[in-house]
Amino acid sequence: MEIKKVGVIGCGLMGSGIAQVCAEAGYDVVVREVKQKFLDKGLGNIGKILSRNVEKGKIREDRKNEILEKIKGTILLDDLKESDIIIEAAVEDLKVKQELFSTLHKLCRKDTIFASNTSSLCITDIASTSRADRFLGLHFFNPVPVMKLVEVVRTIATSDDTFNRAFNFAKSIGKVPIATKDNSGFIVNLLLLPYLLDAIRALEAGVGSVEDIDNGMKLGCGHPMGPFTLLDFVGIDTTYYIAEIMFKEYREKRYAPPPLLKRMVSMGYFGRKSGKGFYDYTKGDLPVVNIK
Repeated sequence: MEIKKVGVIGCGLMGSGIAQVCAEAGYDVVVREVKQKFLDKGLGNIGKILSRNVEKGKIREDRKNEILEKIKGTILLDDLKESDIIIEAAVEDLKVKQELFSTLHKLCRKDTIFASNTSSLCITDIASTSRADRFLGLHFFNPVPVMKLVEVVRTIATSDDTFNRAFNFAKSIGKVPIATKDNSGFIVNLLLLPYLLDAIRALEAGVGSVEDIDNGMKLGCGHPMGPFTLLDFVGIDTTYYIAEIMFKEYREKRYAPPPLLKRMVSMGYFGRKSGKGFYDYTKGDLPVVNIK
């Protein structure tokens, strides 16, 4: 079956980005949020991004309107029932995801593909309440309109047809898909998280300062940003949550959240989104070191 209509659950940072790139690729998109105010904010952000692209000369005004017309917002799960594929980008809570897909399983056609954008939970655990053979992970990266990668996550129950259709769908929206099995963290976070946590441990041990460790990795390894800048961008709370899940999964020290990470979460130092993380973003145009 050809994929023509895409359902997206969640219109936050990730969900709105997924809805935007699908609409840009020509798909009809229905994006659902739990409250109208969240939906309005997400759709508004899509409009702002597209307007900036018009101002920069990347697209024309008529093209912006064409993309926006492809996206329908709703607060009703029932409006997703005619989707050919549904991509979930809701809160990282296993029970919430299971309940969503259990409901959708009853609403949707039997051939509708279900996909989760989770970055840390196992797809198998989410799929256990619904159609396991037509369930997989599609892990996009932030910001979705810019980042090319999509991890296509296959469980032990995902059918060949489902995997191939989802893999080709990711290509059709301009992404570069890579295949990975269903282990916590998939490929990218499996390798990235220990690096970020080791940077925090190095800071705790006095190996170097926040700035020196960041500059060391940028100038010595060619990374576009240092680990602490990246942690602030991803979110300190998000990183802590992912670390907790992955440590529970593997029981390996490299995934255990360092004490400093936990203290920062307790203090509300979540990174850019809260104004303070390893850097302070509230004292002018340029961030200054917050953790010494």
